[in-house]
Amino acid sequence: MKYMLLKTYAPAAYCDTPMTEWSPEEIRAHIDFQRALGAQLAESGELVDAQGLAGPAEARVVSSDGRSAPVVTDGPFPETKEFLAGYWIVDVDSAERAYAIAARASAAPGPGGTPIGEYIEVRAVMGAPATEQ
Repeated sequence: MKYMLLKTYAPAAYCDTPMTEWSPEEIRAHIDFQRALGAQLAESGELVDAQGLAGPAEARVVSSDGRSAPVVTDGPFPETKEFLAGYWIVDVDSAERAYAIAARASAAPGPGGTPIGEYIEVRAVMGAPATEQ
């Protein structure tokens, strides 16, 4: 079954120091951890995809009524400090395995190498319902 693990950046939730204030070595250790996790999941055949996402300043919200030009606005919610920072899609045998991967991702190193305990939301990926032809 496929699961999407959503990496939420919420500084106050796990660390008093925003990543923009981490040392270059701390950032490198964090990125190296993410790469190693991705490589291990790829090697085990569990990784479908993983990507980091641009920050909220680059995000846009698009809506359309299907008749007129789409409306494109800044977003989402630039006033909040919490945002979706990245994701993994994994194909695993159980929800428990997805939770174990999420727990490992949550413990990525932050300032001083201390695990940051960031929030990882785990959601099953749902397929489209079958249609009769």
